[in-house]
Amino acid sequence: MKMKIRFSGRIFYRMLDFVEKIGNLLPHPTSLFALFALSVIIFSGIMAAFEFSAIHPGTGETIKAVSLLNGDGLRRIMTDMVKNFTGFAPLGTVLVALLGIGVAEGTGLIGAAIRLLVLKAPPSLLTAVLVFAGIMSNAGSEIGYVLLVPLGAVIFLAVGRHPLAGLAAAFAGVSGGYSANLLLGTVDPLLAGLSQEAARIIDPNYLVNPACNYYFMFVSTFVLTAAGTWVSEKIVEPRLGKYEGTEKAMELQALSPAEKRGLKFALVATLIIVGLILWAVVPANGVLRDPKTGDLLHSPFLSGIVALLFLSSAIAGIAYGIGAGTVRQSADIVNPMGKAMSTLGSYIALVFFAAQFVAYFGWTNLGLITAVKGAEFLKSIGFEGIPLMVSFVLVTTSLNMFMGSASAKWAVMAPVFVPMFMLLGYTPELTQAVYRVGDSCTNIISPMMSYFALIVSFVQRYSKDAGIGTVIATMLPFTVTFLVVWSVLLVIWLLLGLPMGPGAGLYLGE
Repeated sequence: MKMKIRFSGRIFYRMLDFVEKIGNLLPHPTSLFALFALSVIIFSGIMAAFEFSAIHPGTGETIKAVSLLNGDGLRRIMTDMVKNFTGFAPLGTVLVALLGIGVAEGTGLIGAAIRLLVLKAPPSLLTAVLVFAGIMSNAGSEIGYVLLVPLGAVIFLAVGRHPLAGLAAAFAGVSGGYSANLLLGTVDPLLAGLSQEAARIIDPNYLVNPACNYYFMFVSTFVLTAAGTWVSEKIVEPRLGKYEGTEKAMELQALSPAEKRGLKFALVATLIIVGLILWAVVPANGVLRDPKTGDLLHSPFLSGIVALLFLSSAIAGIAYGIGAGTVRQSADIVNPMGKAMSTLGSYIALVFFAAQFVAYFGWTNLGLITAVKGAEFLKSIGFEGIPLMVSFVLVTTSLNMFMGSASAKWAVMAPVFVPMFMLLGYTPELTQAVYRVGDSCTNIISPMMSYFALIVSFVQRYSKDAGIGTVIATMLPFTVTFLVVWSVLLVIWLLLGLPMGPGAGLYLGE
């Protein structure tokens, strides 16, 4: 029996090696996104010529493929090229966050904090801590992508483990576990609002609570943490083997008195920042709440989380530098910012073409039409009960490879599936939860995910020859495992008849 398991493992590793080899035979990621953009232009002309279209389930309007192979398309490509680049959301997030992180790194705060973490934390828990922290980071919008994912690699390298294993564990939590959390995040009210509008096609008075999936997502957090830890330690890390790259590990010497003093200064500064944030968000009239409604989920606090990351990282870094003696003049603060920006040259080039590709794909309506067609196919299958829900998970997972935005997909799918499932007796809250399971699992292998290009650049820091194939092959075991484990949890949940959240049952009329 043991020989069979080892043989199966070798076969699986060979399959992943094949995926990586084929993926890395593709051109450089920057060139590949340029080719993607060109392909969309050509393909849009073909689809428009064949009148490729679909009926929008929400508005009833006909969505037609828009050609970019004409005068209007060419003019839009030329006039919007700069706007596509500068308006690409991940670019601004990465640049602003990295300015603050650069200060924290340049003054020595990050290095000292990592050494303290590694020296104090049990080595056996590092993987689980990374996956769990990644899942929890989703409450803070995109922080996990720009801070935790690269930090996972640094931590693993510092303890003599393969840095890409640490990066993969953090990325699996941040992106593969996107919908799970112990806290409500920005995505919860956004999806709930779309579900409510779709539900009112059947019941004009139906209300969907933003916390409607909280129970299920709370439990999912621990299930995915366990699954992600197992995949990382039993599949991904053994396949990667020993790290033989050129990146140097951080020295794990005991902290000096100056470093300890710097950490105390940074802790005091952080506590002051946390106190100010609590003052700004806890009172009903807090300055970082929505000034009109007092709401926290749709507030300057959450929409400005990247700005808070920049300010808190920079202030904590400066405080550390003053305490440790690494900051004596303004240049000691400004120079690390410039150094952090200098590391993004290849990423900025890649983002330029990725931004054009994503914009063209949206302009042509090809992603939207593909999503609608997929939704119509699932509707035509005619399944009920658990087979219906599992089919819905699989279709959502597939569509995630074409449309990266969770809210954009749900805006298209909710008007079809929420009313349809309501007519079959299922609540909109259940339908939304099933959608969220399928939406998260393939984030980590989808080039359409907005931060995928950033992850590729992180991987190339430790493996110069790495490409899209390396990322997909490394993350594929997480995708498969998350999809199976999360679907099994969903089935068990349905069999037990547990509510999805406060006041959110599985069946209408309960």
